[in-house]
Amino acid sequence: MDENRLISTGLNSGRGAYGTIVAGEGVHFVLDDGRRIVDASNTGGPLGHGHPEVVAAVREAAVAPVISEGWLWPEREHAARELIETAFADELGWIGGVRFVLSGSEANDLALSLAQVLTGRSTVATRERAYHGMNGLARAVTVQPHWHGGLSSEVGEVRPAPPATKVVRIPAPDGARIRGNRQPQSATDLLANASELLADSAAVVVDYSQGGVYHTVEYQDAVAEAARSVGALWIADEVVTGFGRQFGWFAFQEGSSRPDIVTLGKPLAGGASPAGAVVVSQAIMDELKSQSWQTYSTFRGHPLTMAAVRAHLRVLVREGLVGRARELDGVMRDNLARVVAEHPSVCRVDGRGLHWTVELNGVDWRTWSGNAASDPLATRVAARAAQAGALIGTSGEPSSLFLAPPLIISDEELQTVFSALDEGLSVADEALA
Repeated sequence: MDENRLISTGLNSGRGAYGTIVAGEGVHFVLDDGRRIVDASNTGGPLGHGHPEVVAAVREAAVAPVISEGWLWPEREHAARELIETAFADELGWIGGVRFVLSGSEANDLALSLAQVLTGRSTVATRERAYHGMNGLARAVTVQPHWHGGLSSEVGEVRPAPPATKVVRIPAPDGARIRGNRQPQSATDLLANASELLADSAAVVVDYSQGGVYHTVEYQDAVAEAARSVGALWIADEVVTGFGRQFGWFAFQEGSSRPDIVTLGKPLAGGASPAGAVVVSQAIMDELKSQSWQTYSTFRGHPLTMAAVRAHLRVLVREGLVGRARELDGVMRDNLARVVAEHPSVCRVDGRGLHWTVELNGVDWRTWSGNAASDPLATRVAARAAQAGALIGTSGEPSSLFLAPPLIISDEELQTVFSALDEGLSVADEALA
């Protein structure tokens, strides 16, 4: 039977645009034709593929009991304590508690619903071009137009799913480190009316990389101040940026403000298991005392996930990987500047640490809803880059590419990524000439 029965949505549009993945080894994917290409866009695999220590931990946990979230199980409590004492070691005066969930989407949904309960408000807020997931309230605050949770057809018909609640959008910064707006509006001016916009909101959730938007510390602190001035909670979405992706354990630590809630996902379990978490401040933990947070799931905090989380934390500390993205920030900036200097098709490049976005001239993301009759330009660029040795993601947009290789990537392997990007961008230059 040749007919495809899997319902899916790809980050690189079109089946077979880059090949079929059959295995992974370290920072490489293995394709069905035998080629090995560098995994250059995988925020869920910080340790690459098949890290031996994580694999061993998961194998050992495979004989653990099938234990739901509703039953007490010491390993889950040990994992929560280890997460706090390791990843949040510099935040012990702030952090209150952890609840493990199945994904970053679920974490954001639960964090927003908790904020609604605590504040008695239903409206939620985010910034422009945000992505926070596809479940419940997380989908509501995903305002990238092509991730609307509905249907898009090749002939142009779009049927978006209705939002779960009222959503307020605050302006997003539009700066760039290499090509683009090098003198963006100050955070103070950009968010001058943020308090007014957030006046009826239960919470504002902000992330640090989605849609190619990378915040300054001034932006974060201005959002935090505006939220607290009107009694709204501030949620830091660290689903992508947590655990060393940018400049430290978490992106929010670069600013002086501290969130009410932090959400975690993608890299939490080192890529070995689906995982997420809602981390609350001590102030919120105090509000929850003597109360039960009435939300439940069979597989939250699953034994395989808890084993993977703890192994991931051990590897990060022992191998000093949390500082690696900061060390490579200059390497990424200088090499990307060198590459895009030769390609007029690139209109904007921005990023931090080991997460960067390259935007192409062409279709405006604001007007694109995922309905493409043929492979979008970014997909064609990614396909050419794959032929040159690296799989580069497109974030599902027609004109955006993102680079987020594993934290263990070597300097030589990074050069393969830059060379592949250089080759791929020649497709965009030809198309837009």
